[in-house]
Amino acid sequence: MCDHSPTDGIVCPRGGQCRRVESTRLTCETVDALLPSFHVGAKDLPQSTTGAVPSLSQVTEALHCLQDALFPGRMTTELKPGTVIESFVMERLAHAHSILRTEIAKAIPFRWTGHFAVSTGRSSERVDPEEEAEGVLTKLYRTLPKVRELLVKDVEAAYMGDPAATNFAEVVLAYPCIRAILTHRIAHELYLLDVPVIPRMMSEHAHMHTGIDIHPGARLGESFFIDHGTGVVIGETCEIGNRVKIYQGVTLGAKSFPVDEHGIPIKGIKRHPTIEDDVVIYAGATILGGSTVIGKGSVIGGNVWLAKSVEPGSTVLQKNVEIEIWNGEG
Repeated sequence: MCDHSPTDGIVCPRGGQCRRVESTRLTCETVDALLPSFHVGAKDLPQSTTGAVPSLSQVTEALHCLQDALFPGRMTTELKPGTVIESFVMERLAHAHSILRTEIAKAIPFRWTGHFAVSTGRSSERVDPEEEAEGVLTKLYRTLPKVRELLVKDVEAAYMGDPAATNFAEVVLAYPCIRAILTHRIAHELYLLDVPVIPRMMSEHAHMHTGIDIHPGARLGESFFIDHGTGVVIGETCEIGNRVKIYQGVTLGAKSFPVDEHGIPIKGIKRHPTIEDDVVIYAGATILGGSTVIGKGSVIGGNVWLAKSVEPGSTVLQKNVEIEIWNGEG
């Protein structure tokens, strides 16, 4: 609220006269212009501005704690000499639990207040957010040994799949795919536990820092390796088998977006491809469609655009295109 002075002569947009500097007067005018666009209320609308929502900084901190617990000393927090691993992991897990208990409780109501939930009639499925958050964390923590086992196989796959890798420490400390896959495997468990908002916050944090975009709903098999990684996109309903290797710029996406009678994209249908075991997909390939299946042991060449299934053991290549080389004289 502006302070007013009858001596200054500057007209305040809120009424009276403003004794503040012109830049502050501009701020007041801008606030008045913005306020009508804000929605205050419980509805989930694009213009909503109120209500409890998960904190990005807190979710990120909890994610880092879980990463530290799964690979102590090789993720966010270095281990000082003499650190007792058991105590370190226990502290990281306890801190993550404390944070996520609050943040998951904030997210749970979106199960029935979110636009999609309301539009599909799910709004009646209500639970106590605090109790549900405790239950979710119990289930999540019980999956962490399995997640750790899968991640170790992912590290082995990266080492074996990249001739430039000289040791496992380098893979864990430096390879963006390990951070992206680690984040995904945590976010995926929360996705399976029907936690709204937070899994996507985690996956987009990894996307921002690694250039690898994996929707938390995607199902990844064991020993998964993304070489280089920049520009990789893996959609929500994608299913990837064991020992799959993909290169930078690969898109495993949707062919189209069917909509309902209100023009809203239909959720919950399979839109993204299935990649069976032992498939290699080279750089820049695009594979689309929920009914598309890439058979076991197939090789998809670079820059291929594919929207139909291929049999196991197939090799799919783009035909050579004519190129023109100039010698600099023309």
